[in-house]
Amino acid sequence: MQPISVGDRVQMKKPHPCGSDEWVVYRIGADIGLRCAGCGRQVMLTRSEFNKRLKKMLSSSTQKDTG
Repeated sequence: MQPISVGDRVQMKKPHPCGSDEWVVYRIGADIGLRCAGCGRQVMLTRSEFNKRLKKMLSSSTQKDTG
C-alpha cells in the first residue's frame, strides 16, 4: 500500500449518508482527517480504522505537478 499524503482522493468501502464514497485527506498524524467530496463533512479516523475502510486510492497528490 502506498503512503497517504494530504490532498489524496480516496474511495471508502461504505458511502457517506450524503451518497458520496469519495474523500479528500486533509490531515495526517496519529489520526487521518478526511473531508467528504460530496458535502464537505470532516471526520477523523485512526490509521487502523482508515486502513480497514479504504477501498482504493483514486488520485494521489504526489502525482500532481504543483509548479
